[in-house]
Amino acid sequence: MSVQPDLKAVHAAALAAQKNSYSPYSKYPVGAGLLLEDGSIIAGCNVENSSYGGTICAERNAFIGAVAQKGKLAGSFKPKLLSLVTREEAVPCGLCLQVMSEFCAPDFPIYLGTPAGPGRMVKLKDFLPNPFTPDSQGLG
Repeated sequence: MSVQPDLKAVHAAALAAQKNSYSPYSKYPVGAGLLLEDGSIIAGCNVENSSYGGTICAERNAFIGAVAQKGKLAGSFKPKLLSLVTREEAVPCGLCLQVMSEFCAPDFPIYLGTPAGPGRMVKLKDFLPNPFTPDSQGLG
């Protein structure tokens, strides 16, 4: 299977971020690479905390970084795809999926990768078919 160049670069960014993971409690490092429509790649890794609730997942770290670097209101923060890297294929948690639904279309592609490659693609709507969004609150 041939991997498109953008996906290959995003997977490489996720793999590099995974190596920066701070995961002393779970010992489960995760990296995420978020490709934006402008071609930029924002990487994130999981950062654990002894209070557990203070832990930030790699996916949310990447999205928060994108907002911080690009600014949601500026219009340049348009997610194109997300690539994850874990030891074996893993699904994002519900909180991360909810955060993605704030910024992404239902067809947003999420690649469930490992160090060996980007893995299979699943659309956001397949993981979270009924997100709590501004539209669902009458705010959209």
